[in-house]
Amino acid sequence: MPTPLKIAVCGASGRTGSRVAALAAVDPRFHLLARIERAQASAFEDEVGACGAVIDFTTPESCVKFAASCGRAKVPFVTGTTGLTDVQRAQVAAAARKTAVFMAPNFSRGVTSLLHLAEVAARHLAEYDAAILETHHKTKKDAPSGTALRLAQAVSAGRRSDKTVPTSSIRIGDVIGDHSLVLAGPFERLTLSHCAQSRDAFALGALEAALWTARKRPGLYDMLDLMGLR
Repeated sequence: MPTPLKIAVCGASGRTGSRVAALAAVDPRFHLLARIERAQASAFEDEVGACGAVIDFTTPESCVKFAASCGRAKVPFVTGTTGLTDVQRAQVAAAARKTAVFMAPNFSRGVTSLLHLAEVAARHLAEYDAAILETHHKTKKDAPSGTALRLAQAVSAGRRSDKTVPTSSIRIGDVIGDHSLVLAGPFERLTLSHCAQSRDAFALGALEAALWTARKRPGLYDMLDLMGLR
């Protein structure tokens, strides 16, 4: 059996981070070295060198600090933190000059397939109106969600246009995450949707991303790369 990948999970008490840690703890492919909270970003510097990869689900501010630490230690970094500004996203990506960095707003294979299909559909239905609807639990802070923003980028990429795609965000109850793209033209409309039924879809995806990223050279990667869709 291959040597287990030593990982640290940042944000291990959060909604998704806790599931990543729980699943890693019972998966023989992993050795869970540490559960790190966002307030421990400074102390993390002393622990990161022992890791084979780090998985992050924290806040934008903490994510930037964890990414910098991984860059300095040349430890692969996987993050699903959303709500980053353009500046913060660039700061995280800067670590890719020294180590492999995997950034994804959503680690679901279903969502990744949705992004791929959205780009294809938008290319073939370029003249159709496009709109996105996303729904999450009422405590989610960022709106639109990172997945919705990435979905809008997929539409723009398909159409080779930077025109804004209208996006509606709903925050209600304990909804894990629903995303829909509607392309509406004369006499018809196409709807592409994904509904998350468990956060384990994201947690398992993040663990798979860690295994995949741990074998990669320095650079910036995402789920499209992992699934061979780029």
